[in-house]
Amino acid sequence: MKFRIKIMVCMLCLVSLLFGVGSSALILISFQNGLEQERDTAENSYRLLIYTLQMSGETEMFPESENIQDTLRQIAGQRGSYWDSVVLSGGDGVVYSQGKAAEYMTRTEERGNEESCVVTSFRTDNGSAYIRVSGGFSSGDQTMYLEAGHDISSLYEKREYQQKIYRIIFVTAMIICAVFSYGMAYLLTRPLSVLAKGAREISGGNFSFRTNICSGDEIGSLSKDFDRMSEQIENNVRELERAVERQERFVGSFTHEMKTPMTAVIGYADLLRSQRLTEEERRDAADYIFSEGRRLERLSMKLLDIYVAEKTDVRLSIHSPGRIAENVADHLRPVFEKKKITLKGKYEKGKCLLEPDLFRSLTVNLIDNASKAAGEGGHIWMAVRMTDEGCVLCVEDDGPGIPEEAREHLTEAFYRVDKSRSRKQGGAGLGLTLCAEIVNLHGGNLVFKKRRGGGTRVIAELRGGRYEK
Repeated sequence: MKFRIKIMVCMLCLVSLLFGVGSSALILISFQNGLEQERDTAENSYRLLIYTLQMSGETEMFPESENIQDTLRQIAGQRGSYWDSVVLSGGDGVVYSQGKAAEYMTRTEERGNEESCVVTSFRTDNGSAYIRVSGGFSSGDQTMYLEAGHDISSLYEKREYQQKIYRIIFVTAMIICAVFSYGMAYLLTRPLSVLAKGAREISGGNFSFRTNICSGDEIGSLSKDFDRMSEQIENNVRELERAVERQERFVGSFTHEMKTPMTAVIGYADLLRSQRLTEEERRDAADYIFSEGRRLERLSMKLLDIYVAEKTDVRLSIHSPGRIAENVADHLRPVFEKKKITLKGKYEKGKCLLEPDLFRSLTVNLIDNASKAAGEGGHIWMAVRMTDEGCVLCVEDDGPGIPEEAREHLTEAFYRVDKSRSRKQGGAGLGLTLCAEIVNLHGGNLVFKKRRGGGTRVIAELRGGRYEK
């Protein structure tokens, strides 16, 4: 059963219970009040009738019952009289009887006396309802008994009419309640249908689905949480897809990087093994095998550095990043001078928390990468600036720059902007990957920007902490 049907059924049960009990109680109370009023009126009228009969007997000075019968006949026979039936009886039996219900009033043995009267009710064979008042009074030396009856069928008819109207109103109210409660339940539960559809869409792979339910209630809050969850799932799936793509590119690139030198090593080794070569040819073959072996060694060492950086629990200590960067630049400057590459630096004094070996490796790789981009006759600028959270290492070159679409892939393993040139320069595409990992271990980030005037600016922001004296 749907939730909106359950809400409708609950509303119908609640309204029927409250309306039914309340209306039935009102009808019953109204009927009981009317019946009580009739009993009081009948009792008062009966006492007045007894008093009139007694006064009539004393005034006329008749001890016999003829005078009382005549008085009773006049009173009961008047138009608009309250009493519909009366029965007067004495020791000899019934002496006077009038009305359609007279014969029913003597069937009960419950009878009043001179001190008190008895009020009862009865029904005739045709269904008419009467209220009966019975009592006694003295007439001369004998006791007379008077039963008087009043038709109260109109009171029962009024109750039946009220019950009939109540049933009509009850059915109408139930229909209106059913329509209204179902409509309200539909409006209230419709967002749940949207949420259910969203769950089905996400389970089916449509992670971009959003409920977009705007309401200030709990369902609105649930919808916002659901949309945030969907967005997070979509982001996670996209990240997983990008990670899979990176892994596939890594495997492909790694296989290619290993295949090329291994093919050369195997080929030249087979040449040395199977053929007779001159001394010069053997030297050339051995040199090629040696160079390709060194290339494999550099590749393996780079991968090892990245692995160690990822797994190492870095312990930061107090060091001067400017002094370390300046020392690296001084060692690399003679090498760059041979390539006619100009290296200039600006190093701000100060100390911060960092891992010196990793920072040195970061500096070397960024400068080496810049030298490859700048090429012969190029320029490199390096600067170290202190911050409240650590330091910033900035390396710039005046090379051709990096395309916008390539910047997000620069830190991926084996990625090269210019694959042919990097391979000729001995690069494996792992330097920036190692740099990104080192920066990450220092709680910072690595940013690549286009340099004004051409070239690339690499900003490594380290947030290991600032040392204050």
